[in-house]
Amino acid sequence: MLKQDIKEKGAIVQRDRQTYALTPHTPAGLITAEQLRTIADVADQYQVKQIKLTSAQRVTLIGFAEEQIDSAWQDLGQQIGRATGLCVRSVKICPGTDFCKRGLQDSVKLGLVLDQQFHGRELPWKMKLGVSGCPNDCAETCVKDVGLIGTPRGWHVQLGGNGGSQPKLSKRLLEHVPDQEQALAAVERLLDWFAAQGRKCRFGRLVDEVGMETMRKVALGEEKEDN
Repeated sequence: MLKQDIKEKGAIVQRDRQTYALTPHTPAGLITAEQLRTIADVADQYQVKQIKLTSAQRVTLIGFAEEQIDSAWQDLGQQIGRATGLCVRSVKICPGTDFCKRGLQDSVKLGLVLDQQFHGRELPWKMKLGVSGCPNDCAETCVKDVGLIGTPRGWHVQLGGNGGSQPKLSKRLLEHVPDQEQALAAVERLLDWFAAQGRKCRFGRLVDEVGMETMRKVALGEEKEDN
């Protein structure tokens, strides 16, 4: 099987170069008891080596042979989590007002909309999103390419963070965006702009090149098309 075919099947080659990991998509890290039972049944059926809870709020099953990939996905019956590739890989979401006493905004509601709209979107380079319901920032938007942080008056929009060998903290792009629709629109404009640049780099590098004022205009829909 070609390497690209493996990626399209959502299989991640492991260190031994012979086995693969499968990562079902679990938006916001929310999962039902039935889904957990299915994952456990598949793990037993295929005798996987390990089950790992990931930093992107997903469950990874490790140790499938190449010929098991298709049937394992069929038995899991779940959407593929885009854990690799040049796309929006994950939307990390804190508990927000649904579960946390410190939540100021409904991060789960907004994060699930972001996940539905953008998870897996093809881009020139990888991208990670985060949504935190308060400034404690448990979704770590500080190291996400694009992030939202809840405030008493709406949402802060953060831009340009990443982890990796050269970590970078995100910067405050917009403050107190008053409602969910405006916050979503700002994120969509930023992703559209990033896609149009066609650059193979993280968002933070482009922010450093063009400046925050240009990115504010992009987020607000004020940037001229010829720019």
